[in-house]
Formats: sequence, structure tokens, C-alpha cells
Amino acid sequence: MIFASMTFLFVFFPIVLIGYFILPTKLKNVFLFIASLYFYAWGEPTYIYLMIFSICFNYIIGLCVENRKDILFFGVFINLWILFIFKYESFIIENINEIFNINLPSLNLLLPIGISFFTFQAITYLVDIYRKEAKAQINPINLGLYISLFPQLIAGPIVRYTDISKQIDNREITLDSLDYGCRRFIVGLGKKVILANNLAIISQVAIQSQELSVSLAWLGMIAYVLQLYYDFSGYSDMAIGLGKMFGFSFAENFNYPYISKTVSEFWRRWHISLATFFRDYVYFPMGGSKVSTPRLYLNLFVVWSLTGLWHGGAWQFFAWGMLNFILLLIERKIRPYLTNKYFAVFYQIYTMFFIFLGMMIFAETSLSDGIDYILTLLGRGELVSLNFYRYLNNYYLLIFFSIIFATPIIPKLKTILSKYEWLKNFIFFVSPIVYILIFMVSVSYLTIGAHNPFIYFNF
Repeated sequence: MIFASMTFLFVFFPIVLIGYFILPTKLKNVFLFIASLYFYAWGEPTYIYLMIFSICFNYIIGLCVENRKDILFFGVFINLWILFIFKYESFIIENINEIFNINLPSLNLLLPIGISFFTFQAITYLVDIYRKEAKAQINPINLGLYISLFPQLIAGPIVRYTDISKQIDNREITLDSLDYGCRRFIVGLGKKVILANNLAIISQVAIQSQELSVSLAWLGMIAYVLQLYYDFSGYSDMAIGLGKMFGFSFAENFNYPYISKTVSEFWRRWHISLATFFRDYVYFPMGGSKVSTPRLYLNLFVVWSLTGLWHGGAWQFFAWGMLNFILLLIERKIRPYLTNKYFAVFYQIYTMFFIFLGMMIFAETSLSDGIDYILTLLGRGELVSLNFYRYLNNYYLLIFFSIIFATPIIPKLKTILSKYEWLKNFIFFVSPIVYILIFMVSVSYLTIGAHNPFIYFNF
């Protein structure tokens, strides 16, 4: 079940929200836990046992892990081993067979939805207890709720136990939080259904084209990077909004990443929960930047290898991680020159160009296909095609507004206009109408069965 579906919007969510509010406080977590398991089982009936095992295993380890490094190692190892078996076993076996010309059998297991997200959450739970940043959860239902909580179960954001442990035990829901959560959810739904899904029409034509022109490749790249942003940030918005309606405050996961001036700034704005996870649970424990230069490079290499492979067991994801690693090494060398405003402008263009190239490696089904796409971007093949004119003519307004909404122009404009009392009142009265229209248009797209994938479900 996905958020952008009629079943979720008009059946599952209303029932869960009403049930949650009519139940007494002591039963709310139990009800939400059962609802979350049902939500997961709807999409992954085969692997619901895996979710239950993760909850039971981490509950037991959590009770024993404080001051026990050996138990922490065991707990983290088992979590990562399960992730490895489902996500990377086939990739490893396939490459061993190819290198040594042998034929080892592979399990070829289907990837459970959301396994990367709930596995990392389980790891943060164990590590935070070991570090004495949190106390072990005595109530297994409460821990189960943390690991399986449906708003962020499928595609994040990755929520640390220390951030919501108190909210699991005691949280307050107000009319303001309900209002904010509802608005935030509608914004995310609009991003996903109205923008991302329509941008996907353009990007898929380019990515799947057998005779790709240079111009269509560029149009496809612009559409894809916008689609990826609205797809994933839209899901995060919906997750944050849903969480708020049930009394949870999840950290922001995106902050207008496409206005970044440097690569490091981009990673402080894009998929923030993943970047901070690797920073705090891998990079800092390895010594961070307070080490020798060779060791620093090793630390960055490890982090970006893992970041790439977190997205999947395939060479294009590793290559994408290595591209970010190289870009950050270059950035460290040229950082003194960024004080020059002209060089800073050039570097911002350079940054986004290579970030976008990396995303096209990410977009393709193989590394070779990604390289082929990039070669076309750089001038290989026909310069202009009829498809380019056709899709540009049909979707130029969508692309224009998608670019505008990917920047903080609208929030800044709203802040400026709100300084005038009459405009502030106008915005106050018009805003609900805008949200209702976004919701109605989104539902209309869902009603006609428009193309509706979620990119990050694959991870």
C-alpha cells in the first residue's frame, strides 16, 4: 500500500485515524502498532515475518546491549546480515560467477519493501542504547511501533530512536498539529502525483529511448532530477505530515538541495536522514576529519561506498557513490578559492552539473547504460529530435513550475507579502482553498490510474 493511492487515502488512513482518536491513551500505541503491521503486510505479506523477527530480535538485544560491546557487535551483525542476504547476495554471487567462470547458485530473493530503512532504524536503537544516549525500551509494543511505524516505514525518513523515544511514551496532539500535518501531507501528495508522476513521462521516454538525441537527453535529465526530488521529498513530506497527525515530530529530510553551492552543502540538504546516519554512525566513529589525510580519504571512501551500495547491490550505485567521493575530494582541494565570488558561481554550476550526471547513472538499470546516457549528454548522437520538440512543447510549463517550486522562491515571496496586513489576511483565507485544490487534482490523477511509482521503494 502506498500513500498516493485511493485505498490509503479513503480507507486505511481514515479508519486508523478515527480508531486512534476514539481509543483510550493506553491502547493507542497497541492500535497504531497493529495498523502498521497491517500496512506492511498489505504490500509485503510474504515478509511480514521478517519485520516481526526484527522487532523481537532487537528488543532482546536492546535489553542486554548496554556496556556490552560484544552484544552490540552481534546485534548489528545480524541486522546487517539479514540486509545483506536479501539485498546483496545475488549481486555478490553474480560477480563471483562472472570473475571465476563458475556457476554458484543464488537465492535470488525478492527485496522486502523498506528493509534498508527499518534495518538502519534498528541499528540506531542498539547503538544509541550502547552509547547511553537512550534507554532500552521495556515495552515490546513500543519498540515494535518504533521499527514498524507506518508513516516512515517504507521510504523514510530514517528516524533515530533518540529523536522519538519520548514521543513514543508520551505525545500530545493539538488542532494545530493536525492542521499542519494535513497540510504537509497534501503538499507531499501534490509533489508526488501532480509533479513527479508527470515528470516521469518525460524522463522515461528519454531513459528508454533507443535513438536518444542530445537535446532529448538533456530534457530527460532535467525531468529526471526534478522527478527524483519531488518523488522522494514528496514521500518525506507525506511521512512527516502523517507523523504529525499522530503526535510524532520527524526531522526534515530535504531542504531545497538544488540551490546548493557546493557538494558538501548538497548532502546537508538532500536525504538528510541518510547523510547524518552515515556521518554519526560510520564517519565520526572512524575518526571523522580529525585524522591524517590518508585516513581521512579512507573514511570518506568507506562512507561513500556504503552510501552508494545502500541504494542497491549494483555497480551503478557503487559508481554513483564513488563520483560523490571524488567530488568531495576535489572540493577539499579547491575550498580556499570559493571565497572568490566569480569562482563560487562557476563552482555552483559545476557542482549541480556533476550531481545531475551522477543521478543519471543512478537512473539507469546498469552502469553501462548510465555511461551511454552521459555520453549522449556530452554530444554523442543526433543533436535534436522530433521527440524533443514534442515533449518540450507539451510539458514546458510543468518543467518551469517544477524548477520554481524546487527553490525557496515561493516561501520567501510569502514572507515578504505577509508583511502587509491585507495580503497576510488574503493568504490566510486563500491557503485552504489552494490545499483543497491540490488534493482534488491529486485524487483526480489517482482516479484515472495515472503512472504512480515510488522510486525509493526499490531501496
